[in-house]
Amino acid sequence: MPDTHTTETWVCPTLLFEDGRLRAGRALALRDGRVSDVADRDSLPASATTVAVDGIVAPGFVDLQVNGGGGVLINATPTQEAMWAVARAHRPFGTTAIFPTVITDSRDVLDRTVSAAIEACGMNGVAGLHIEGPHISVDRRGTHKAAFVRPLDDSTIAHIRRLRAAGVPTMVTVAPEVVTPAQIAAMVALGAVVSLGHSKATGDETRKALAAGATCATHLFNAMPPMTARGPGLAGAVINSQAYAGLICDGIHVSDDMLAMAIRARPVAGRMFLVSDAMPTVGGPPEFDLYGTTVHLEGHKLVNSEGSLAGAHTTMSEGVRCVADTLGFGLETALQMAITVPCRAMGLSLDALAGRDAGDLVLLDAAANVVGALDSVVADAPAG
Repeated sequence: MPDTHTTETWVCPTLLFEDGRLRAGRALALRDGRVSDVADRDSLPASATTVAVDGIVAPGFVDLQVNGGGGVLINATPTQEAMWAVARAHRPFGTTAIFPTVITDSRDVLDRTVSAAIEACGMNGVAGLHIEGPHISVDRRGTHKAAFVRPLDDSTIAHIRRLRAAGVPTMVTVAPEVVTPAQIAAMVALGAVVSLGHSKATGDETRKALAAGATCATHLFNAMPPMTARGPGLAGAVINSQAYAGLICDGIHVSDDMLAMAIRARPVAGRMFLVSDAMPTVGGPPEFDLYGTTVHLEGHKLVNSEGSLAGAHTTMSEGVRCVADTLGFGLETALQMAITVPCRAMGLSLDALAGRDAGDLVLLDAAANVVGALDSVVADAPAG
């Protein structure tokens, strides 16, 4: 039975996303703005103060790949305040935890970003750091600047050591053909999650990287060679493995058919997660500067001066709707891909309910649109 000796407000949503499942008939107790208990609605005493909420309550989305938002690009402004500003820009779209992502850049930019992440992590929605490059394939760099692509060296290892010593969850994207299995094992030994991407690796090279300790793939299909009958490449090898893999589900980066096929084809469930790969245009102006050139929106597509894709103009909430409705996997699977799986991939507990701040829980309507943060919704709802 719930504790009846405290002054709590019990929030009773239509559905609650709890332990990776959508459950009816559940209630959350809020005390001092935090979740103090979760129980069956039928077990509440008659004297309990209750608030009925029409919709789905879930932990906020966890985005492991966020380049920018609100007009701010991490590479251009590698500071603590910039990271918090990017997190704020994504919060109205249901994302309450982000990994600010620094793409391939100069040594100075990477050094400043690492220092900023150590200062920012654990506060205001910053949950870790994603270092995407510079140890990638020049041929598969995408919008990453070729002049900054370089071999893995002691400085990157030192950055990872600093981050992990400070308790910052760290993801590092590398290309299997650029780094050695021993180097992957060294990064994993320091506590980094090694993700494979921006690569033209063969299936064999990919499997060796996975055997060395890599556990993830960065935006599957993008910046990778296409799968062929005799060449599965990185994408095919990852799909056939037990590794985690991020997907950009915006209808632009990957076709819906390929997204659906990859999700269904995995040998184990619960390995695919959503990322936004968002740029400053999310919650910001329609263009920004990257490496001294302008990237702008054409419809819903971000392109650079060469007409190539340059990151994404999408949100996790759009990805949730894509997986649930467009791809037909339903809302429970979509929420797992936005909350549960990224937490598992990084060893985080941000999918838990107990002890969470009500502002880090979101209310969705039946169509998976974000209504708002739970604290503001409850404040406006009449108590029963």
